[in-house]
Amino acid sequence: MSAPAAVDLAPFLERAFFFDAVEDSYRITGIQGDVPAAVRGTYYVNGPARFTRAGMQYKHWLDGDGMVCAARFDDAGVTFTNRFVRTAKLRDEEAAGRFLYRGFGTAFADDRLRRNVMLEPPVNVSAYPFAGVLLAFGEQSLPYELDPVTLETRGEYDFHGKLNGLSPFAAHAKFDPANGHMLNFGISYAADHPVVNIYEFAPDASLIRRRRHPIRMPHSNHDFGFTANWTCFFLSPLLMNFPKFWNERVSVMESLTWEPEKGSRILLVPRQARDAAAIEVPAGCGYCLHLINCFETEGHLVMDILELEAPVYPEYQPVPDLFPTVTPCRPTRYVVDLANGQLAERRVMAYDCAPDFPNIDPRLPGQAYSDFWMLGISHSGKPGRKFFDQLAHGSWKKGEVHDLYQTEPGVYLGGEPNYVNGYILVEQLDARSREASLLLFDARQVANGPVTRLPLRHPIHLGFHTSFAPAE
Repeated sequence: MSAPAAVDLAPFLERAFFFDAVEDSYRITGIQGDVPAAVRGTYYVNGPARFTRAGMQYKHWLDGDGMVCAARFDDAGVTFTNRFVRTAKLRDEEAAGRFLYRGFGTAFADDRLRRNVMLEPPVNVSAYPFAGVLLAFGEQSLPYELDPVTLETRGEYDFHGKLNGLSPFAAHAKFDPANGHMLNFGISYAADHPVVNIYEFAPDASLIRRRRHPIRMPHSNHDFGFTANWTCFFLSPLLMNFPKFWNERVSVMESLTWEPEKGSRILLVPRQARDAAAIEVPAGCGYCLHLINCFETEGHLVMDILELEAPVYPEYQPVPDLFPTVTPCRPTRYVVDLANGQLAERRVMAYDCAPDFPNIDPRLPGQAYSDFWMLGISHSGKPGRKFFDQLAHGSWKKGEVHDLYQTEPGVYLGGEPNYVNGYILVEQLDARSREASLLLFDARQVANGPVTRLPLRHPIHLGFHTSFAPAE
């Protein structure tokens, strides 16, 4: 007797990846519901939007060329604009008519690297307004400067000459609402002495400080957090083997090894005082891609993360059959006693639907908070491809995810849920009809469904990280 056919848990998911992305700019019409007066400013989202060229197809979600979308909310309505980030990679490959550069998850014969050292970045992870411009970020490289209105690419941004094309610089910049500073990090993968570089910039993009702190192992780290006094890292034992990447000409994905027996660690590095000691705390053997927030309270530092049992990057392939065996992931709180440098508490929420892309009120990073929003995958724990189809609202005060929006089969959510003055803004793609929308939810009642639906003219990619620049 033959085995039963596998159930497709993500019908039409291929339509979220394999389409010709259209660059356009237009006033959105046919809006369902009212656009709240509290939502005024510009929403940005970045993500990979091209996966095929000249008969070649990328394997991994992180490989696609970056496209930034913007929705500008004003009293007259909403204007939508989207454009590819005109990277060196994109320009060279358009001229050649084929893929040339190695990707995060795709290597091929005669592929190229930047200066034979690093990936030529597709700049497809995030977009943040800063110092009067819009910065589009990729992993481990300088961001690209874009016009904040037209999204025209102006070129790499070097922070007034303080960084260069080989400076390690992550895609997850953070912004301190207390002073307007931008913080970021990057890991230098020296063979014997890996180092985490920590940067802090003033609101005019001038470099205030750069600190180099040694780390035990060459961790592959995507995110970090901060408080008034500390920069905060959850270092999982997902390790990067750069000699293999260079010498065997394989992808980053093939150069990563998961070694849970080496354990995870919380690393707290003093943000300002150079003579103060860092704190390093053993923290089990889980994996963290994204932190939710960090803050200090009564001699303790609280680090909230989304913790998986194993790395999620292998679940980003092969496109479009993503998340086939994704492990449970749960919001997890670690509390470190700053006086003795030991773990005082670990608390876990029950919600385990592989949540990702957490976000909070942008006035609260680095400070005490309770509420957060994230995307979830309803079919987690079942074999087969799947994708984000839930918007989940968690509360540390309540100790649970207590407010949940579920889409219909074949309808997917994308982009980090963005909190704007009491509302949540998120992307949606109805893959059944190829219709894309932006959705606005009441942040306190997402289970009631969107209060406003803004239909777009063309299908759009489901992006990664988002930001919102309030109207001046």
